[in-house]
Amino acid sequence: MSIATVSNVINGKGKVSKKKREEIFRVMERLQYRPSVIASALMGKKTFTIGLLIPDVSNPFFSEIARSVEDLAHSEGYSVIVCSTDNKDDRIEKYIRLLEQKSVDGILIGTGVENADVLRHLAEKSLSIVMIAREAATMPVHSVLTDDFKGGALAAEHLIDRGHRRIAVLSENLKVSSSFERVRGFRFTLFEAGITLDESHIVSCDSSIRDGKRAAAALIHGDNRPSAIFCCNDLLAVGALQAAKDARVKVPEQLSIIGFDGTILSTVTNPELTTIAQPINQMVKLAFDLLIHKVENADEIKQRIVMQPELIIRESTCSL
Repeated sequence: MSIATVSNVINGKGKVSKKKREEIFRVMERLQYRPSVIASALMGKKTFTIGLLIPDVSNPFFSEIARSVEDLAHSEGYSVIVCSTDNKDDRIEKYIRLLEQKSVDGILIGTGVENADVLRHLAEKSLSIVMIAREAATMPVHSVLTDDFKGGALAAEHLIDRGHRRIAVLSENLKVSSSFERVRGFRFTLFEAGITLDESHIVSCDSSIRDGKRAAAALIHGDNRPSAIFCCNDLLAVGALQAAKDARVKVPEQLSIIGFDGTILSTVTNPELTTIAQPINQMVKLAFDLLIHKVENADEIKQRIVMQPELIIRESTCSL
């Protein structure tokens, strides 16, 4: 048979008889033939592969994003290449070059990108990009994120309502836009309530349980121990719970702790963690739909979709 006939059968196109189709599939099976993704890319066709850049695959928030992306991609016939960047621009640039070489159809970016030239380079190549849980305000790319300012405000309102005035904050690097907005929303709400947040009680550290424990221990053993700690993600909150346990400080009776993200971690701690939950599955669905739609329709108005966070009250906070 002709190359065109075989190509039409493989790609599900053209008018080919049922008998010929079945014969071609039988030969493909006997020869264990699989269409070349790279060859398809060279012909300007889709590879049905997307990239996902996240800061840390071991962080439950981003691992839940990755799982949700893979589930959606599988249902739509796409494969996913997951890259863990550690929020470092050199690794981000390295992985983006790799994804370009793999001729992916688009990239979901869930990591902070400080170097705007990286995104500008991708945009110039007309590669489909959607930011998830992050945004690049200066770049014309789609973004789906949570209202982090509102999330910080919800955490502050919850602690204020329970009588807390001496409050500390554990945050990851404030260069990360999501953390910056959470702290900003938290501080603004305290300010409106006439409460001043002591600068020495705003501690920035790496986003891990170990670093959260170390930073929280310094606050707990300090001269002016807070009655509550707002942690900008659940990993830091778990570290704070461990520090309190080691110091024999009862949570929530002597110290209230509130996290952010609403990951599975918040349900398995003792006590269970009060947290600001992000709608992870809905965010991923919207971001994935934007990415695939952009792949098929190059000229699109860039969208910025902001989801609302939710306060989930559990056992780690109480009235002062």
